[in-house]
Amino acid sequence: MSTKESRKKTTIHTFFEKKAAGDKITVLTAYDYFIAQLLDRAGIDSILVGDSAANVIHGFKSTLPITMDVMVAHTAAVSRGTELALVIADMPFLSFQPSIETAVLNAGRFLKEGGAAAVKIEGGMEMIDTIRRVLDCGIPVMGHIGMTPQSINRFGGPKVQGKEQKSRSYLIESAQALEEAGCFGCVLELVQSDIAAHISKMCKTMPTIGIGAGVDCDGQVLVTNDILGLKDAAFRPKFLREYANLSPLISEAVGKFIADVKSKKYPGDKESY
Repeated sequence: MSTKESRKKTTIHTFFEKKAAGDKITVLTAYDYFIAQLLDRAGIDSILVGDSAANVIHGFKSTLPITMDVMVAHTAAVSRGTELALVIADMPFLSFQPSIETAVLNAGRFLKEGGAAAVKIEGGMEMIDTIRRVLDCGIPVMGHIGMTPQSINRFGGPKVQGKEQKSRSYLIESAQALEEAGCFGCVLELVQSDIAAHISKMCKTMPTIGIGAGVDCDGQVLVTNDILGLKDAAFRPKFLREYANLSPLISEAVGKFIADVKSKKYPGDKESY
């Protein structure tokens, strides 16, 4: 458990500093005030308000349905629960693709209404003009290449990227472009570990944050619900490591509550006025 006295506020410059020092960067997701507070107090470097909220909070099969308004509300809740971690808001599907103007306005909402310090935009070379304009407006951007969930229908499912030469070339060129544009970090999702290692070494200032991309990335990100076992039992990607299994504990607690109410053990004298 990290104490506030020994920590400083994480900024985008912290990401650059950690990259230079070879200090691994830790990122987890949050979608509400309480979990954000717990992550922040535990010492996480950064909290990503992921569009994965569509899956783990709202029960959708993909990230595509979640809207800007919903994502801004999640981001604002997380920001209120966070003091030292860097809050990054995930720009949802169609919040940046239609036009550069749309991207700037929506990215700005995450800072203005959501209290985030930065946004994450999926896509590589094809999104560079948009990313540059967002950056020009003073909004820090984290890139995201590899298996980008908002393009799940184009990929035909969650498939590892970087196996073929065409894919490898695209990933390398995209990472170079994102670094040159000024991104403070880049998520590499489901990227073959050798190409992820190459990109991580190739990028001199921009840290890479892996998820299913091997140990050589400059940091790692996972969905908090997943590492706590709060997920569908059938969801078992190779890259996921569970650090707790809270689902049975929650079920057990609820079961005890139901039993106590039915048997009139709750509320007892201590819980009554």
